[in-house]
Amino acid sequence: MSTVEQVFRECERARAEGVLIQKVSESDKEFHFQNWVQDRLDACQLNYDDHGRNTYPDFRLVNFPEGYEVKGLAWPGRDANYDSNSQVPSGQHNGREIYYVFGRYPKDVKGMDAYPVTDLVVCHGSFLNADSEYVHKNKSFRGFGSYGDILVRDRKMYVVPTPFYLASGTVGLSTLIVPDALELKSPDLVKVGEIERVEVDKIVSSYEFNLQNNEMIRHFVPNPRAGQVHRFHAYRTRGLGEQKKVRLSDEAIRYANGDGLDNG
Repeated sequence: MSTVEQVFRECERARAEGVLIQKVSESDKEFHFQNWVQDRLDACQLNYDDHGRNTYPDFRLVNFPEGYEVKGLAWPGRDANYDSNSQVPSGQHNGREIYYVFGRYPKDVKGMDAYPVTDLVVCHGSFLNADSEYVHKNKSFRGFGSYGDILVRDRKMYVVPTPFYLASGTVGLSTLIVPDALELKSPDLVKVGEIERVEVDKIVSSYEFNLQNNEMIRHFVPNPRAGQVHRFHAYRTRGLGEQKKVRLSDEAIRYANGDGLDNG
């Protein structure tokens, strides 16, 4: 049995009962929500490896081949996408199933030291990206500049759509989104939607950057899984918003159809 049911139910309970996110410091907001999720894992009595700023996922479970990556989003603010430094989202990583916990909380107001969780989505990493084979590596070369001794480092940042952009019907509630093949055991979890994501015809295979005119050129190859449909089910706990249905958002549908998407 996956731990995600237990973790989601605990996160949903804490949010509904008003368990607040405690501010860590004035300058460091990264761990506000992460600490809140850690308390939920502790409440579930789940053991995890020590975590830090450079570990992925944030919480790697010890007794289950699963992990949790946490993303806190101040709201109103930027919540349609997030920066993923040197790590492409994935549903599997080093033999673990990866789940993402997204939580929105009120934008920082001077004097506030605690925040409610406005809404929450727990989703399988494959909902964000179906490819689990790509391995990120930072590369560099030396020879740039007038004297040829400057190192250029290619440290990629990936900007990824959040579930709040991808799925409608999530505002103000707690939602669990998992692959349709995952059979949930809890009788209290009610299906509130079905979402399909379809793989594109072409995928980026490489890119080049011109250091003289600052232009970036992408190179595409056919996607061997073009047209493959990935199906997901959305759930909520009975009595906590099951009347609000979840579906792929209009923005995500337009993007999938090519509107606003430059395929090169």
